[in-house]
Amino acid sequence: MAGIEKDQTERAEQRYTPAEIEPKWQARWDADATLYAADAHDCGKPKFYCLEMLPYPSGQLHMGHVRNYAIGDALARFMWMRGYNVLHPMGWDAFGLPAENAALKNNVPPREWTLSNIAAMRKQMRRMGLSYDWSREVTTCLPDYYRWNQWFFLKMFESGLAYRKKSKVNWCPKCCTVLANEQVINGRCWRHEDTLVEQRDLTQWFFRITKYSDELLSGLDKLEGWPEKVRTMQRNWIGRSEGTHVDFAVEDSTEKIKVFTTRVDTIFGATSVQLAPEHPVAKLFAVSDTTLAAQIEEMLQQQKAAREAGDIGAIEKHGVATGKFAVNPFNGERVPIWVANYILADYGTGAVMSVPAHDERDFEFATKYALPVKRVIVPTIVTEELPALPYLAEDEAVLVDSGPWTGEGCIEAQQKMAAFAQAGDFGAATVTYRLKDWGVSRQRYWGTPIPMVYCESCGADTPIPVAESSLPVLLPEQIDISGEGGSPLGRVPEFVNTTCPRCGGPARRETDTMDTFVDSSWYFYRYTDSKNDAAPFDSDKANYWFPIDQYIGGVEHAILHLIYSRFWTKVMRDLGLINNDEPAERLFTQGMVIKDGAKMSKSKGNVVSPDLMIERYGADATRMYALFAAPPDRDLEWQEEGVAGISRFLSRVYRLTTKYASQSVTTPGTDAAAEAKLLRKLHQTIAKITQDFSGRWHFNTCIAAVMELVNEIASNEAAMDSGAISGGAIRSVFRNLVLMLSPFAPFFAAEMWEQIGGEGVVFRTAWPVADEALAREDEIEIPVQVNGKLVNVVRVPADSDDEVIKATALADEKVDARLVGKTVVKVIVVKGKLVNIVVK
Repeated sequence: MAGIEKDQTERAEQRYTPAEIEPKWQARWDADATLYAADAHDCGKPKFYCLEMLPYPSGQLHMGHVRNYAIGDALARFMWMRGYNVLHPMGWDAFGLPAENAALKNNVPPREWTLSNIAAMRKQMRRMGLSYDWSREVTTCLPDYYRWNQWFFLKMFESGLAYRKKSKVNWCPKCCTVLANEQVINGRCWRHEDTLVEQRDLTQWFFRITKYSDELLSGLDKLEGWPEKVRTMQRNWIGRSEGTHVDFAVEDSTEKIKVFTTRVDTIFGATSVQLAPEHPVAKLFAVSDTTLAAQIEEMLQQQKAAREAGDIGAIEKHGVATGKFAVNPFNGERVPIWVANYILADYGTGAVMSVPAHDERDFEFATKYALPVKRVIVPTIVTEELPALPYLAEDEAVLVDSGPWTGEGCIEAQQKMAAFAQAGDFGAATVTYRLKDWGVSRQRYWGTPIPMVYCESCGADTPIPVAESSLPVLLPEQIDISGEGGSPLGRVPEFVNTTCPRCGGPARRETDTMDTFVDSSWYFYRYTDSKNDAAPFDSDKANYWFPIDQYIGGVEHAILHLIYSRFWTKVMRDLGLINNDEPAERLFTQGMVIKDGAKMSKSKGNVVSPDLMIERYGADATRMYALFAAPPDRDLEWQEEGVAGISRFLSRVYRLTTKYASQSVTTPGTDAAAEAKLLRKLHQTIAKITQDFSGRWHFNTCIAAVMELVNEIASNEAAMDSGAISGGAIRSVFRNLVLMLSPFAPFFAAEMWEQIGGEGVVFRTAWPVADEALAREDEIEIPVQVNGKLVNVVRVPADSDDEVIKATALADEKVDARLVGKTVVKVIVVKGKLVNIVVK
């Protein structure tokens, strides 16, 4: 007996030391290459693909990263414990401008800078105990990955999805490269918030993402597991508009001006046609009119300034009459042709019909320049006074002064007038999109070389694809990077000069590289077969794992990454590589980590390194704090004291667990009620955490529930010491406590599992199952209302029927006092929820 007491005293004096425990377990885990490896795709198990968005290797993780990865890690571990075949990989979005800029600043080659950062961040991730299968690691700047970027480019070129054209592009003067429309935010570069984007004319490579506009839009309705905010952002970006194209013939000319309108029912109210400054007809007029040419140039500068300010829609509207006229094909009326600075060449057709009476923008312009205003739409029910102009109604409105369509409802008229235009061969019903093709050319070095060449003999401007057998087109490892004068690859003769695949003569390579969003558009497919050197991946493997069951990342990627990855998925499906239409079934966008009032980021200078937190409190406390401090979809305000608090909690669990680690299961208990209460709390906790993992992911309340369970355990410490609670119950409580902690604190759980004699790997052990009978309360509390107002709360046996609940409520003293002098009309019992007594 004395020996047992001494052993328990020694255990009670042990201290939780993560600096010793965590490295010990990490060394064991590192030695087992199969620990986090997924089983083969033909294993027969149900699969679960859990994925966090891959990071850019900037050199260090901060707590914003840790929060993201801790969410995915907890989910992956839970699903392993539920018996799923889990794929949980990690890789590196390793091409991009920061590496090139660092090379300019530090005179370090981008490859060297990038790979050293990857090594440092991988080490941090391992130290955090993240459950990644490193055998599937993908690094997008290595040839074994980017050769498949080039392969996809060739396939898209073959099918007409990759093409080259001269166009107006967004140019970041700090990046010295082109930006896609999606990479321009408020007129500024997405990487450099202080840098205004310029407009330039360049010949560029594009991916024809617009071919999938309809499918990208309609597919959003099926993505019920994605946040509505993300789906709305994508719907708005795709920007589908139904309307009609109408050709206005230019008087005394063979030219036609094609306009797009969503309100063809208002065309009898058109009092002018307005052109973008760059419209071909405007340019044609300017050839013989030097004054107009100068005015058009001035409007182009106004547009440029507005774009660079980030709000083209707020431009002060200016226009100039050309002196020319167009003919309205619906009524034969002559309408003046204007050039206006608020009409954009790359939006719609670059021309609009102006209907001032029924469009706010047109009304503003007509008022400024005293253009006619003709009302052609009125309410269905006309009162003595017509509504003020502009009148925008479409429902419950009819046409007036509109020829044969007078009296028609607006919606019906739109359909009939579109059909009339098509029958007359001067228009048709049309659908347009805001979405533009994806410009993928970048005039930088650190990216995937575009696998095309140009040959004087075959046609200097005709791109010729590199043979698939010649892939990868290797990126030179060390070149001079100046940041000026176009693509750095253009100054590397051994790269530029090559042989034409078509005629065998001398040729020059394409010196643009691909947008780095190409790398991240399909990386998650490569994870399924990352060592394949004969194909991007094996289709059978990809079809087993896809779609991703849970994708986790920031909402800032709603347009850039996520819409591109959806496009890429559809391209691969059409190539016959995969069966799925969408990359991810469910998407979770975690909240940001806020410090000093701003999002934690290197650019803000407010990052907190997890290394420092691990040194002070351990990786488990650091991870648990990131999950506990706020619901995962909400922003988290960083407080280091919170990490310290979690560390103290783990110390408490450590003390209790080690104290009772050797408890004999055969020890009988003497207090059945106390034991039942403790087991009730245990099984209620199991049920809550299981439900939260399966639904709302409020890991903060999961951890809070574990804390409540530990409080209950601590309150029964004396009862456990005295033998009032059986050894079997004590063992069950601590075994299940450790299992429930394992998704959140894996190092700690592994240590405790060993201490209590658990068999196998704790996070490969079956997740505990709640016993409904043990979790059920003996008594429940029922609120009692009188005429809907709360009077008191009564307690009844948990299995009480309605009559017992009703009788208990009516017998309560406080309730009875409220009924004096009143007549009870009826008593409504909502079983297990409330009683409402209706009186008069």
